[in-house]
Amino acid sequence: MRAYHLYLIEEEFASHYFGREKMFFQLFQEFEESSGALKSILAKQIQYITKPIPGLKLHQYVNQQLYRKNDFLVKKGAYYIKMGKRSNAKLEVNDQSLVLEASGNYDAETIFFEVLRKSESSFLAIDLEHHRYGWLKPIKERKFV
Repeated sequence: MRAYHLYLIEEEFASHYFGREKMFFQLFQEFEESSGALKSILAKQIQYITKPIPGLKLHQYVNQQLYRKNDFLVKKGAYYIKMGKRSNAKLEVNDQSLVLEASGNYDAETIFFEVLRKSESSFLAIDLEHHRYGWLKPIKERKFV
């Protein structure tokens, strides 16, 4: 099973740290592994660089984009895409992050990623267990002439 935590990163930090996503990953990893005063300091840093998840707007958008799909289901505030045994994903919305759990091939989670990518421009997905991370919608570098 794969588990991703998705955070909305403040625009100024997203653009400044584009290409250096590993620094975000290390911050979240340190937070998970720390305790006591250090955990409190790291929590404040995370709160500073992230935006709250716009819950109502996101719920409306996800429903609007996926309600016609036969394999889409909403149950107890969570979203599910079940494609038989070959691919399944569950998306839960929290105040500061989204949690996406997936199993099987990548089809179901890719559907959620595509919808989320279109809803906001600065979602960062982090899979701490497998050391994977990245932007759902990569920021294009500005070209100066």
